[in-house]
Amino acid sequence: MSDNPVFIQIEQSIKENDVVLFMKGSAKLPACGFSGLVINILQHLNIHFKDINVMETPELREGIKEYSKWPTIPQLYVKGEFIGGCDIVREMFQAGELQELLKDNGLLKK
Repeated sequence: MSDNPVFIQIEQSIKENDVVLFMKGSAKLPACGFSGLVINILQHLNIHFKDINVMETPELREGIKEYSKWPTIPQLYVKGEFIGGCDIVREMFQAGELQELLKDNGLLKK
């Protein structure tokens, strides 16, 4: 665990929530199409998730990229594991892999 306060905040959110989406805007009001697409996929699957707006502070916006070693937003975490950004989530959903991952973690009831 890092002593970086932003990393601590990120780790705590990931630990406390089964599914976390670090995004631009909120689930109710996404601030970019990529974030909106991931929200649509999660809502389509009826997955409860925690949305975290990285636009609230520059430290969080840059910190999540550094934490995951992934350069873009949104970023999806499931059960503490970094899944990926919009393209990866979309491809996994279209291939049925996202549904399998969520089922394997007890998060998808279908």
